[in-house]
Amino acid sequence: QFADAVTEAVFDHEPADIDAVGTLTLASGETVEQAREALVAKIGENIQVRRFQIIKTDDNLVSYQHGARIGVVVDSNAASDMARDIAMHVAAINPTCIDESGVPAETLERERRIFAEQAAESGKPPEIIEKMVSGRVAKFLKEITLVGQPFVKDDKISVGKLLDKAGAKVTSFVRFEVG
Repeated sequence: QFADAVTEAVFDHEPADIDAVGTLTLASGETVEQAREALVAKIGENIQVRRFQIIKTDDNLVSYQHGARIGVVVDSNAASDMARDIAMHVAAINPTCIDESGVPAETLERERRIFAEQAAESGKPPEIIEKMVSGRVAKFLKEITLVGQPFVKDDKISVGKLLDKAGAKVTSFVRFEVG
């Protein structure tokens, strides 16, 4: 009930960040923080509101819950069954972003630097080292991007090819895991 009340308050007030959530007023008249403290005192568990995400879309929002620990919401124009399969994939494989454009530049630069240092130890010529680094970066991007990953239900096809085949796209996804 607490989670449902907090969700309703977040949707009604659209707070800017997690700190603002604690000050929202629930339907009961209490703030989120007051209700949280009362609940902690009542059941003796350390309950926290740690994160939230508001998704506004013109496409379909499809959710998938894996047990009681992982929940995923996918914003996609794909058919419901396919979007649910994509959500299941996100729950299982945990991609960082949809495609290469979502990879932060500093992450890419850090990985490139690590790969370059490793390749330099091989003693190969600079042009070979550059090819080695480019190949490792490409492999890294396939591993962390949704569209580059092998689809969890059929690893012979990437998620990107699956979406292309259906003429579909994923606009965004959110994966939450307890803890």
